[in-house]
Amino acid sequence: AEAIVRTLADCGVSACFANPGTSEMHLVAALDGEPRIRSVLCLFEGGATGAADGFARVTGRPAMTLLHLGPGYLNGGANLHNAKKAYAPSVNIVGDHALYHRQFDTPLSSDIHGLVAPMAVWVGEPTGPADAGVQAARAYAASFGPPGGPAFLIAPADTAWSEGGVVAAPIAPRRPEPASRAAIEQAARAIGAANKPALLLGADALSKTGLEHAARLGAAGVKVMMETFPANQYRGAGIFAPARLGYFAEMALAELEGVDVLVLAGAKAPISFFAYPGKPSVLTPEGCMTILLGAQESDATATLMALADAMGAPLDPPIAPPSAAPIMPGPLNTFAIGACLAKHMPAGAIVSDDGVTSGLAIYAATMGAAPHSWLFGTGGAIGGGTPVAVGAAVAAPEAKIICIAGDGAAMYTNQALWTMAREKLDVLTIICANRSYRILNIEFERTGAGAPGPIAQQMLSLENPVIDWVKLAEAQGVPAARAMTAEEFEAQLIHYLSLSGPKLIEAVI
Repeated sequence: AEAIVRTLADCGVSACFANPGTSEMHLVAALDGEPRIRSVLCLFEGGATGAADGFARVTGRPAMTLLHLGPGYLNGGANLHNAKKAYAPSVNIVGDHALYHRQFDTPLSSDIHGLVAPMAVWVGEPTGPADAGVQAARAYAASFGPPGGPAFLIAPADTAWSEGGVVAAPIAPRRPEPASRAAIEQAARAIGAANKPALLLGADALSKTGLEHAARLGAAGVKVMMETFPANQYRGAGIFAPARLGYFAEMALAELEGVDVLVLAGAKAPISFFAYPGKPSVLTPEGCMTILLGAQESDATATLMALADAMGAPLDPPIAPPSAAPIMPGPLNTFAIGACLAKHMPAGAIVSDDGVTSGLAIYAATMGAAPHSWLFGTGGAIGGGTPVAVGAAVAAPEAKIICIAGDGAAMYTNQALWTMAREKLDVLTIICANRSYRILNIEFERTGAGAPGPIAQQMLSLENPVIDWVKLAEAQGVPAARAMTAEEFEAQLIHYLSLSGPKLIEAVI
């Protein structure tokens, strides 16, 4: 256990998000003796894996998690799914029974290797204490990919508690590479010959530097778009803003209509989020040439720079300032929430968005806010917002972290509020309380399931009883207030942004 923990610290791991059990006690003891790693207790494994995802998206480096056998891993599975879709590196240590104890099929026995494989970019297990450190170093390097993602180290209890561990030297991870010169030149020629060329961005193409080169291509006549749910977008006043591909298939089809050359940089070809009766799954227009300049494993920023240079794109194109959304007084809605954030959110803020339907309007309204980063729900599994905010706050203690969460989504991982309070994390959580699974009300109609009857309505409602988020937050040590109007919300937002530490606003919409 000491060899694993010291090796990971030597590699650069500085945070551990954990909900450990009996099989991980020696790893917990080893963390107690490693001051380079900040250990954070999460009361649910989905909180731990979501926090590791948020940490990686902010720093680009993996944190470690401690998960208790197969059931603990499964509890963390939804946010591991999001992390894998975000290509966010993490080192997940899953404890297991002692090797000699596996044969007895105890209540917590499971096929851990089989369970973790679908979520993993790498899976390893020490053969004994002597190679535990080497396996830890391999897990760290493997988590970077490319593409990055969750790496798993399965740690049998007797391996962890046995003498003979050896601290291993760090292994240099592989780094992403840009597209080849030949591929760049092919793309430049195709764009030059196209009637309506377009560029779809993802991964690090949405970083500050990546967007600077994307703006150059936009000024050269290329329609620049971004994936619907990328891992991290740098945005705000003075920052080039690509058009965000629509969530619903018909919206995306309209945005792509007429495009005859589509260049992908750090992105996949556009597909519908779900299948719908009578609607296409593939959203690329018929006859459109698709050019892959590098998927998520590539250095998209360097690729964009090379493409802009090859096309002779202007070096410093002007950025049109976005219009400021007015704060309309009266009953609170998502546009007012976004307008208030656009006006008051400080520069350098990091937004963790799990707002589902509410997040779409708030995102649009904050286009002109001070420059900030926006972390999306990449895999569609709700419940990631508050844990991702925990990880972001640990990764960037100097930044103001703002979590936007739907009331249904936040109930999946409300234990993260307790972790925010214990760790004194500077996170403002905004609960968009429409008291409904609103996205499912929309999808009910779109899938052709008909008009919801009494039972269906009951399955999509969060009323009866109404969740009291102020009491729920205060019970976990987080100061909270409720806003019913735009005026109340703005006053609470100004007050809470002036304070450090965790706080919550229940925004009733």
